Amino acid sequence: MSTISTVGATTASAAATSSQSTKDAAAASLDYNSFLKLLVAQMQNQDPLNPTDPTEQLSQLASFSNVEQSIKLNQKLEAMVASSAIDQGSAVIGRKLMTTDGTISGTVKSVTIVEGVATALLDNGKQITLGNGVSISE
Repeated sequence: MSTISTVGATTASAAATSSQSTKDAAAASLDYNSFLKLLVAQMQNQDPLNPTDPTEQLSQLASFSNVEQSIKLNQKLEAMVASSAIDQGSAVIGRKLMTTDGTISGTVKSVTIVEGVATALLDNGKQITLGNGVSISE
């Protein structure tokens, strides 16, 4: 039972952050590319009598590089969470599920994961969202 609760919590969390991080990644990528263009333009057009401090430029470049790496790491972690949800969802196929209140029960025929939410299709045609409040048996 705790495995399914983890699936529900994990996949719901992944769904909530996945679309936002995709938007964030696109925005950060645009900002990073814009920064590089501005940095090159600044270096080409700097005043020869009062040049820009190279330490400051390198510090800014390092900061943007760290942000870009964090975004890439976050995307990889989200892919791992999604893969884990699929693995855990497939583990309940053929097993019996029942809601804790007993209103819905049956044997799992398939599991669908849409936007991070895992839903089990039972042999009686009913569906149960995997998460808290679901009991699993052999």
